[in-house]
Amino acid sequence: MDIDRYAEWAARIPIGRPPIRAEAALLSYLCIGLASESGELAGVVKKRLRDGQWNPEQAADELGDVAYYFARLCAALGKQPSEVLDRSVAKIAARLKTAESK
Repeated sequence: MDIDRYAEWAARIPIGRPPIRAEAALLSYLCIGLASESGELAGVVKKRLRDGQWNPEQAADELGDVAYYFARLCAALGKQPSEVLDRSVAKIAARLKTAESK
């Protein structure tokens, strides 16, 4: 499944009971979800650093949760995930070009 189809699928999943609809509340919920899932992924990596325990399957599961919230935020912003990724590539490429010219 490509990222844009994933985002379309994810956008159809209701959030909350009753579903959260107000734009500000929805954006807040999605941003908190993204931060929370990113923290869970960081926790998996922390255990590798601290204890030498590495669970790539758990890391992949957490990364999937990060992707879900990323996709939902893209939809909430009215953007295709591929467009957001293209913008990221352009931004990073410009930053690299500036760094190389110094």
